[in-house]
Amino acid sequence: MRLAFFGSGAFGVPTLSALAGRHEVVLVLSQPDRPAGRGGKPTPTPISSLALERGLRLTRVEDVNEGGSCRDIRSATEGVDALVVIAFGQKLGEELLDDRFAINLHASLLPRWRGAAPIHAAILAGDTETGNSVITLAQRMDAGLVLGRQRTPILATDTTGELHDRLALMGPELVRDVLEQHLAGTLAGEPQDPAMVTRARKLTKADGVPNFRREAIECVRQIHALNPWPTVTASLRGEPLKLLRAAAEEDRLENPDGAEQGTIVDATRGLVACANATAMRLVEVHPAGKRAMPWADFARGRGVRHGERLGVPSTP
Repeated sequence: MRLAFFGSGAFGVPTLSALAGRHEVVLVLSQPDRPAGRGGKPTPTPISSLALERGLRLTRVEDVNEGGSCRDIRSATEGVDALVVIAFGQKLGEELLDDRFAINLHASLLPRWRGAAPIHAAILAGDTETGNSVITLAQRMDAGLVLGRQRTPILATDTTGELHDRLALMGPELVRDVLEQHLAGTLAGEPQDPAMVTRARKLTKADGVPNFRREAIECVRQIHALNPWPTVTASLRGEPLKLLRAAAEEDRLENPDGAEQGTIVDATRGLVACANATAMRLVEVHPAGKRAMPWADFARGRGVRHGERLGVPSTP
């Protein structure tokens, strides 16, 4: 097959790598290099880096729908069998898509969690299952026909980073199956049920502010959903403390002693009081200027005591 690949984020790297090993990828489109790191050095996207490494023809473009760019891309993709779009970061317009077969790999079981942060949203909502969907491109975000799905359970310990990587590694098989069905003329699309649509909004750093006035399970979901970004950050003794992993205790606090929510009720085990006498157990934290570490190591090294309280940093 002759393919063009549109992508920017790391989610598409396994699929582009697999496609380049089996098919002719005539063009890779990605976002321009952006400043990154302390020095603000222009840095290629993960997809650009892979394209350069594999010697694939690469175009970095600020706006694929701009007149000149659109004409150049259409010329370069003339006669391709498919456009494959994964975490590209730009919407492809009608002029660009006209008479092209185009598919998108999306990290949810559509129509659940359309939008920018479907993996975060699934963990935050307490979903027990998620997956990937391959859809046709439509002018409404993530609203195309569903051409294929694959599923995976969401474990109680899964962070967004871990689930992202698992779904990314699953993606190549699903995209390959859809492309093979397209080539064989056996592909059939399933319309999405509008009544089942849910939205996954874009997150900001403000979403990382902890709220211990919720029950423990909700606090744990927030911690896991926002790891690695934007990360739930509390404060202890006036210093920021990133909360990376936690678990909800099955038993409610028998004698909370009127502990305020956010109070450390067992320093050794890392138990923190939450709403309705529930408690979560901190498993891994990341203190400022240090490496990430198990709670037990942090508590022992800092001499954390029963009754200390996790607060909200002044600058989340």
